[in-house]
Amino acid sequence: QVQLVESGGGLVQPGGSLRLSCAASGSIIKIHTMGWYRQAPGKQRELVAGISSGGSTDYTDSVKGRFTISRDNAKNTVYLQMNSLKPEDTAVYYCNADISTWSGKYPYWGQGTQVTVSS
Repeated sequence: QVQLVESGGGLVQPGGSLRLSCAASGSIIKIHTMGWYRQAPGKQRELVAGISSGGSTDYTDSVKGRFTISRDNAKNTVYLQMNSLKPEDTAVYYCNADISTWSGKYPYWGQGTQVTVSS
């Protein structure tokens, strides 16, 4: 059994910063790509940022230069540092990871954490 547990969401003013964390636990053999998605009310879930097991990163255009994804492989944890936050960043943020266990390689999701950017 594998679990992804997120933390770090909350309410922040425009221009502020937040750091999201997502820790994976359970019967893990290897964690491959990890990423952060977000879903705003009435919109589809979108990929915000991804990071490979080797550390290569990719970002959606709207967050480039403001968000930074990183991972600590020793802690099975992925982070999302969000700076210069805008009201349009308001969404539920979900952690995702492709994880190999003894039963195979599958995608796993966190429960989601709310990020609200408002004055």
